[in-house]
Amino acid sequence: MSWLNKLFNVGDPPARVDYYEEGLALLAQGNFHEALTSLRLALKEAPGDTVVLQQIAIAYTRIGMTEEAIKTYRHVLQKDPMAAGAHYGLAFLLLRSGHDAEAAHHLEAFLTDHPRSGDAVRHVAHARRTLDGIRGDTEEGSE
Repeated sequence: MSWLNKLFNVGDPPARVDYYEEGLALLAQGNFHEALTSLRLALKEAPGDTVVLQQIAIAYTRIGMTEEAIKTYRHVLQKDPMAAGAHYGLAFLLLRSGHDAEAAHHLEAFLTDHPRSGDAVRHVAHARRTLDGIRGDTEEGSE
């Protein structure tokens, strides 16, 4: 009888899809285009959510849509100037495109208020090494 209920949509309503969680899972699996679709649906449910927007920027980055990723990170920072993940992601995109001074600014902002979780340790170390490298290049260039 339950198949009849399903067929005629009787009984419990179908479970809601958590598009954000689905997007994260798809990102982890390397299905970046599909992840982007799910994350956009999550954003429709929570317009302007900076956490969702940061994941969208990550998906754009993985797909190679660098300009869209940069725009999305900048949008996050307009909404939340202290969003450490946006500073981190934006810094490395800017660095790749040769904007070292602006990248350094975002790395400094990230390091000022970086996450304290165990997972963040390697990102903090990477940001410090990168910033030291940028500063070293700047100091060498000014001599």
